[in-house]
Amino acid sequence: MANEAMNDPRQNVARDMGSRRRSIALCLATLLLFLPGLGVAQSLGAKPIKLVVGFTPGVSADFVVRMIAPRIAEALGPTVVVENKPGASGTIAGAFVAKSPPDDTTLLMGSASPVVISPQTLQKVPFNPLTDLVAINTVGLTPQVIAVNPPTGIITFKYLLAMAHAHQVSLASSGTGGMTHLAIEPLIRSSGSNIVHVPYKGAGPSITDTLAGHVQGVVSDLTPVLPFLQDGRVLAVAVTSEKRVEFLPDVPAVSEDIPGLGATNWAGVLAPGGTPRPVVDRINAALVSVVIREDVKTPLRKAGFVPTTMASPEAFQRFVAQDYGRWGKLIRELNIVTNDCPKEMTR
Repeated sequence: MANEAMNDPRQNVARDMGSRRRSIALCLATLLLFLPGLGVAQSLGAKPIKLVVGFTPGVSADFVVRMIAPRIAEALGPTVVVENKPGASGTIAGAFVAKSPPDDTTLLMGSASPVVISPQTLQKVPFNPLTDLVAINTVGLTPQVIAVNPPTGIITFKYLLAMAHAHQVSLASSGTGGMTHLAIEPLIRSSGSNIVHVPYKGAGPSITDTLAGHVQGVVSDLTPVLPFLQDGRVLAVAVTSEKRVEFLPDVPAVSEDIPGLGATNWAGVLAPGGTPRPVVDRINAALVSVVIREDVKTPLRKAGFVPTTMASPEAFQRFVAQDYGRWGKLIRELNIVTNDCPKEMTR
């Protein structure tokens, strides 16, 4: 009887049906794991993408984003629209993207200021850039440049340091708590010299007063000072990157005289926190394919950027976290606190 029961066809059918149900359920579960990613990847080709930049038209960050946007559109499919949201050193744009849905329609063209510096100098910033933004990849790196007024007689970085040990040397920046200020402070500390930081409200006034001789030199992003370097009205004595840059090969890096010293700004694309990995990967692939193009590299170099992408989104995320920690430590040591966030950021 036991053998008959074991060989009962009805039981075999029941077992087969149960096995099929389990197989179907397993297939459905597996499919559901992938459907969200597939759906997101497909939606990337349907809706326009907003590429948000935290500065006004005409500045270097805006130039980069407007040059990159149509080429990203070619690589991805959907239209890419540039949206300027200036204010609070670019942090208004950072907050806007951080609060946006992670639905692949809003991206940030970020840099050190709105992503790693201003969120630590402004009070009541309504987002955490390390958790509310996800890094995709860089477009380029740009050093600060130390430029002097030729009538000062300063002709090299070594001479500047020697002069600053004997006398006061004034170096302008574009403002307290900005990248150019933070690049000056380690120089003052490492050299033990009499360098005096003179903050201005913007790169333009700091360069203008250097040209007029009101200060002896300026630490500036490369882009705004580049025309004055090219016509000889100011002289570049050093770049703050860890090594010399390809388009200023005769200008030494500060690390050649003070090992370990360096400060580099960057431009890179970030998305709202929680953006699905398939979206991050697809945008990353598009971005890398764009930055390696010669018709992108050439204008980036002319604007003062070294075209650069990192090995992966994770590598860029680590870079952002390291930058955040490095500048945050200096900001706390100097007790740099600027204004409260604008009201539109806290709504």
